[in-house]
Amino acid sequence: MDFLTASTWGEALAHKAERPHAVAISGGTDLMVDLNFDRRRPEALLDLNGVAELREWVAVDGAVRIGAAVPFTRIIDEIGVLVPALAIASRTVGSPQIRNRGTLGGNLATASPAGDALPPLVVGDAVVEVASVRGAREVPVRAFFTGPKRSVLAPDELIRAVTVPTAAGPQQFAKVGPRNAMVISVCSFALALDPGRRRVAGCIGSAGPTVLPTPEAESFLADELDWDAELDDALVDRFGELAGAAARPIDDVRGSAAYRRHAVGVLARRTLRWTWEEFRCG
Repeated sequence: MDFLTASTWGEALAHKAERPHAVAISGGTDLMVDLNFDRRRPEALLDLNGVAELREWVAVDGAVRIGAAVPFTRIIDEIGVLVPALAIASRTVGSPQIRNRGTLGGNLATASPAGDALPPLVVGDAVVEVASVRGAREVPVRAFFTGPKRSVLAPDELIRAVTVPTAAGPQQFAKVGPRNAMVISVCSFALALDPGRRRVAGCIGSAGPTVLPTPEAESFLADELDWDAELDDALVDRFGELAGAAARPIDDVRGSAAYRRHAVGVLARRTLRWTWEEFRCG
């Protein structure tokens, strides 16, 4: 196995163009597990830790542009108030050591439906910036994933940054796992309120081939939700039912399909109540 290093973004893209099957590594929290269990044996690794710009973030024009190698700990500590659902999800990632090393770009590149950061990016309408020596392009995160651990990334492309609009209202993230910490989620759910646009966005994690938005549940709230009143219990229950119906789970060692679908509904109801309480309390 060859080990390639880059000290600039241009060098990284040049390496990727020459060796498109080289696997990019920054935190390595997913890749090293696969290597240790001999599930993957790439022909080359491309170390991005020397590319300083990938570890930077900036707030601009009502959004936060987060470099692909910004670790979860810094998202929590430095920009959590701007992107609250992403920060809440980041707190659930692994152990403190994993959060210190694991990166947002790595979560995207792995494209696992169980990636904790992904549902918050969907409800936040994030955009992924990818590039190669051929040029750069921006991909809405809702169009980024094509299947389990598959994305629209071309073999010679790398993720450069993710731009997330600053939260327009309360946001939440919740997940279910066999224990409270250091666990891959059985299922998860992110929700964002946008009072200005009278919009609610939801997204399911770990209960389908990719992370899954909940358009029918969102349309139901758009038609039925009274933004000047308290939440109606029947409305919350129906939202949970529709969110659960949007899941496309399977049976596996972490949980049955039926349990996942039920749990998604529970998480949808809880996150709606939490965000609504925050909204109504100002």
